[in-house]
Amino acid sequence: MLLTLAWGSLFFLGLFALSTWGLRRARPEWPMYDCLMISTRLVSSAQAVLATASGIIIIFYCRDVVTDR
Repeated sequence: MLLTLAWGSLFFLGLFALSTWGLRRARPEWPMYDCLMISTRLVSSAQAVLATASGIIIIFYCRDVVTDR
């Protein structure tokens, strides 16, 4: 469980840092605030897509979603 938490933290933090760095290089005229806001929204979107995908997988592979593990 802790390993999953560590990998998830590294993934989302790395995605945020990479997108902020890429936006600063691609659009140097944009203020830092705009780059941070877009990076935050990108990371939130990635988290939402992954959460939705895992929910769909759980629904398809569990007969009874309430009691199955």
